[in-house]
Amino acid sequence: MEREELFWNASIDELKQGYVKNKDVFTCIVCGKAYQKGIIYPNGELLYEAEFAVKQHIRDQHGSMFHYLLQMNKKYTGLTDLQKEIISYFKAGMSDKEIVDEMDAGSTSTIRTHRFKLKEKEKQAKVFLTIMELLTEEREQQEEDPFIQIHKGATMVDERYAITEQEREKVLSTYFKNGLDGPLSQFPSKEKRKIIILQHLLTRFEANKEYTEKEVNHIIKSVFDDFVTIRRYFIEYGFMLRNRDGSKYWLNN
Repeated sequence: MEREELFWNASIDELKQGYVKNKDVFTCIVCGKAYQKGIIYPNGELLYEAEFAVKQHIRDQHGSMFHYLLQMNKKYTGLTDLQKEIISYFKAGMSDKEIVDEMDAGSTSTIRTHRFKLKEKEKQAKVFLTIMELLTEEREQQEEDPFIQIHKGATMVDERYAITEQEREKVLSTYFKNGLDGPLSQFPSKEKRKIIILQHLLTRFEANKEYTEKEVNHIIKSVFDDFVTIRRYFIEYGFMLRNRDGSKYWLNN
């Protein structure tokens, strides 16, 4: 299962802990790193069994899941920057008065209002989740073609991402005539098809690895000659990030 699927298919409890267990494998839902039960993993001078190793990995590499989830884009959290800041203070155990002093927010009544609004948002979220779970159950019974997962770094989530698995397979077979490991015959002009192609091309890159621009170009050129166009769309669509001078590229996890 791809990293995006691992993340979006995870339950609330799995999102909180940061990993999923599938049979005897514990997999980090942030980067996809897997740990096999029965294998002992070294960490400095210590040795960890699989589940403890994945927990330690999450702490070392991603920090707490609370802060990882909180820093996600507003289109996923539904939270404004101000709300995120206040929630981080709540998590730190600060009193309303301490938060007011820290933020110069006016009065404690302002912070209490934010607490109330967040509680209301929590209630709405529970109802919405229940509605969507019931809807999903009905869809599964009807055997509808599911939508592909949206990558977490998407710069804009709109109708371009309303892509079913069947559509994806059809597009890939059309543009990769010699198989999915072969070359790309042409880069499509339609937005949906671009996203499908870009998502597939992204599988040629490793998570948590930095690439030089030359390395990115080389990987793309092995599939398609116009590496500049593909590289630009990787950035534009949020599939990849790069530093200011463009010397380093990495997957947007």
